[in-house]
Amino acid sequence: MHNAAFAALGLDWCYVAFEVAPVSLRTAIAGAQAMNFSGLNLTVPHKLLALGLVDVLDESARAWGAVNTIRFEGQGDDGIWRPVTEFDAVDRGRPTQFRTHGFNTDAEGISRSLVEDLGVSLTGTRVFLLGAGGAGRAIALRLAFEGVRELFLTNRTASKAEEVAAEIHTRFPGVRVVVGYPTEPVDLLINATSLGLKPGDALPLDLARFSLSEVRAVYDAIYRPAVTPLIAVAQAAGCKTANGLGMLLHQGAKAFEIWTGCPAPVAVMRRALELNIYGR
Repeated sequence: MHNAAFAALGLDWCYVAFEVAPVSLRTAIAGAQAMNFSGLNLTVPHKLLALGLVDVLDESARAWGAVNTIRFEGQGDDGIWRPVTEFDAVDRGRPTQFRTHGFNTDAEGISRSLVEDLGVSLTGTRVFLLGAGGAGRAIALRLAFEGVRELFLTNRTASKAEEVAAEIHTRFPGVRVVVGYPTEPVDLLINATSLGLKPGDALPLDLARFSLSEVRAVYDAIYRPAVTPLIAVAQAAGCKTANGLGMLLHQGAKAFEIWTGCPAPVAVMRRALELNIYGR
């Protein structure tokens, strides 16, 4: 989607992927900065680790507790920090200092996708969230920020869900948070775990403890395959469903704008994703 967006705007940029072990993340960030990269995206398992590795955290990263986008910046003689790509255009000079600036675009991405793809208005709703890791934590905090009435959290490691619940209780005291399965119907179920990425994965929830007939809409943050095991059983139960393509699109569009300073061509990016992921 990024390369399609660069081409659409006539930018001589290129987006490439690298596999980096967590133990090498600090070195990888420094290497990309040394090679004059404009910025980076980070995916699991790097989003939480990066909080302690960047020089400056944007309010979005502080608010949602994870970094998925980094912008490399330089400080000129005037003391102003700018994206490194701006320096040639600004004064043909070079920065005197450099820094890494961490952002989170996941939270905004999930909000926009839920509205566009499911027509869900979060204020006053009851939500069941599966997963409290990097993406799950950001989603949980965003849901609380958007004013959900009740939020039920589960995670493979229960202590992570309890930590997120405690943070929400402190920051958003008007939201009722329960660690565990709902005992009554909910408006929305969200899967923020990795279960469903691999063929043969189990469902991310126990249907013996919660029936999908008790939820109106199901959102799976996984986008490949298009129909995950969770979405398949949710559709069979009559739920309205959406996968994570919209979240991927909108977090990417926001990152594009952070790096380039240009409005993202969202329609171009969506089409590129659909062609690349689904071949249609």
